Amino acid sequence: MMSFEFTIEKNQNPKTKPDPDKLGFGNHFSDHMFLMNYKTGKGWYDGRIVPYQPLCLDPAAAVFHYAQEMFEGLKAYRAADGRTLLFRPDMNAKRTRRTNERMCIPDLDEDLQVAAIKALVAVEKDWVPEADGTSLYLRPFIIASEPFLGVRPSDEFLYVIIASPSGSYYENGLAPTRIFVEDEYVRAAPGGTGYAKVGGNYAGALKAQEKAHDKGCSQVLWLDGVERRYVEEIGTSNAFFMIGDEIITAPLDGTILPGITRDSVLTLLRHWGMKVTERKLLLSEIFQAHEAGNLTEVFATGTAAVISPVGELIWKDKSVTINNNEIGALSQKLYDEIYGIQTGKKDDPFGWVVEI
Repeated sequence: MMSFEFTIEKNQNPKTKPDPDKLGFGNHFSDHMFLMNYKTGKGWYDGRIVPYQPLCLDPAAAVFHYAQEMFEGLKAYRAADGRTLLFRPDMNAKRTRRTNERMCIPDLDEDLQVAAIKALVAVEKDWVPEADGTSLYLRPFIIASEPFLGVRPSDEFLYVIIASPSGSYYENGLAPTRIFVEDEYVRAAPGGTGYAKVGGNYAGALKAQEKAHDKGCSQVLWLDGVERRYVEEIGTSNAFFMIGDEIITAPLDGTILPGITRDSVLTLLRHWGMKVTERKLLLSEIFQAHEAGNLTEVFATGTAAVISPVGELIWKDKSVTINNNEIGALSQKLYDEIYGIQTGKKDDPFGWVVEI
C-alpha cells in the first residue's frame, strides 16, 4: 500500500462524549472530520483532518441541483484487548470506485481512501465505544461542489469523512422485524443506479417507507422494477431467504447494492458447506414455500445492522409469520460470527479485519 500524509488540525474545543447506553444510530458526531478537494486538471489534493464543522458551499453548488454525489458506510470497532479494528475497508473503497464511475465522479485511489479512513480513526480512537453492540460508524461521501447551473459533470468535488459513535441500527437489536412488500413504487430498474451507493436511491424510497410505517412495518421488501414479481432488497439492505436447505439472495444484476455484509455472509455460508444460490426469486415462491412449511428463515444484511431477522411479511391482504417471529438459528450464527470477527472475539480466516 502506498504511503499518504495528511495535515491534522486538532479541535481545541472537544465535545462531551454521549452516554454509551443512549447512542442510537447516527445521532452524535466526533470531534474531527477528513476533507479533500478535487479540481479538473489538478486531481485530488489537500487531504486534511480538521475540527468537525459545517461545510461552506455556494448555493449554486451542483450537488444541490443535480444530485451528483455518493456515499459509503463502514465501522470501527473496539476489541476486548483495546485494539481498534476496521472491517473490510478495501471493499468500501472498491465500491466507491464503481459508484464514482456511474455518477461521473473522478476516480479515487483505493489505497488513498483506506489511508484517509485509517488516519481519521487514529485521531478519533477515543470515540470508538466499548459497549457490546456499539461501534464508530464512518460515513465517507463525495459531493459536486462547483457552482454552476447546467446539466454536466462538475469540475470540482469535495471528499468528506465523518464519524458517529453508534449503538444498534434498530432499537430492538436482533428482534425480528415486520416487513411490508412494496408493489407500487420501485427502488431501481435495469440501467439505473441501483448498484451505486447514491442518495437518490434512498430519497426515492422514502414514500414506500412511509407506507410501510403506516402499516406498522419497520421496512420495505422491494420487488423488481419491471415485472414487480421478483424480490430484491429489504429497505437499504440485501435480502436472504432460506427455503428448505437452500439459502437464496438476489443476483448482482445492476439493480441491487453489492453489499459488503452480503458478500461476507455468502463467503461464510459457502465456507460452512451450505447450499447458497444467487438467483431471481419470485415473491409467489416465498408464499408457496411458507404454505408448504419450507420457509424457515428470512433476514436482511447490511453494515448498519449486520443481520436483521424478519419475523413477518405483509403483502396486500396476506401475512406470513417466519420461525414463530423469533430469530432463526442461522441468522443468530451469522451475526455471532461476523460481529465476533469484527470485534476480534473470533478468528478471522479471511483476512477481513484491519487494525488501526
